[in-house]
Amino acid sequence: MAEPGTVVGVTSQDTLPPGATRGPWSCRLHVVTGKGGTGKTTVAGALAVALATGGRRVLLTEVEGRQQIAQLFDTPPLPYAERKVASAPGGGEVFALAIDAEEALLEYLEMFYNLRRAGRALGKIGAIDFATTIAPGVRDVLLTGKVKEAVNRPDATRPGGRSYDAVVLDAPPTGRIARFLNVSAEVAGLAKMGPIRTQADSVMAVMRSAATVVHFVTLLEEMPIQETVDGVAEVRTAGLAVGGVIVNMIRKPLLAADDIERASANELDLEGLVAGMKEAGIQAGVELVGALAAEAAQHARRVRLEAAERAEVETLGRPVYELPLVADGVDVGVIYRFADLLRKQRMVG
Repeated sequence: MAEPGTVVGVTSQDTLPPGATRGPWSCRLHVVTGKGGTGKTTVAGALAVALATGGRRVLLTEVEGRQQIAQLFDTPPLPYAERKVASAPGGGEVFALAIDAEEALLEYLEMFYNLRRAGRALGKIGAIDFATTIAPGVRDVLLTGKVKEAVNRPDATRPGGRSYDAVVLDAPPTGRIARFLNVSAEVAGLAKMGPIRTQADSVMAVMRSAATVVHFVTLLEEMPIQETVDGVAEVRTAGLAVGGVIVNMIRKPLLAADDIERASANELDLEGLVAGMKEAGIQAGVELVGALAAEAAQHARRVRLEAAERAEVETLGRPVYELPLVADGVDVGVIYRFADLLRKQRMVG
């Protein structure tokens, strides 16, 4: 089993849009998704810091209204404005934005129709919430439209001519990711033409381009792995490029490979276990030895199940990266540690 912090699988090339390559700087939009509880926001934050390392400017965005980025970087709640939340090694900067559908619509009305005041009036009578509730595809167009704008925003004063070298999107969970990103299909029944359709098509032009890649965060457990497998298939069907699979919360085996086999078969050398405990100055009664043997068997079964799940991940044919379990919880220091691990695994150049 690979140690956390090493690439455990780089296999066949995924179907990418014309001109796309594996290099991190061929992509300006990194979409991060994963089943709830897998730590996708933590991974998105670490990826943003990793991408910013070396003097780059990166925007980290969220769209679920949960202010998880602010919690992750221990900052006040994010307004609907880009704000610096972290510095990266080598002079890089990470900015963050919590994208709100109503504010995105007001900005859209102001930019294209000079109707921000009218939009405020619509918000007061609940028209915006009503519209995005009965037509959720419109909401996704607004959210992804803001992400698209940040990816393409020009800045002639910066190298490359863009405001950000990369944008990282902390996206909805895997069960919704394909529908969220495939906004053109979502609004097809609502708008055959007009500004909403035009916006959806412009979003899809970015989502399906070489600028964008979708990463999946998972755990070595049956449900997260199955959702990852399903999510990868749905994203590919939608014509979007799949990036890497980040396996989070990896736990190192506590037994050698031979002992794992024996423990899983309930064939541990109990006499040797007793002798070892005596050498450590521990009185080994029958009850204690039995409890330790049962715990070893449970651990061995978990390790074997994780090995089977890892094999399932590798059948996806994508680069696989690993991050370790952090027993004491995630803080800003862990984000920087994870960013370093992702760079060492060459997820980021």
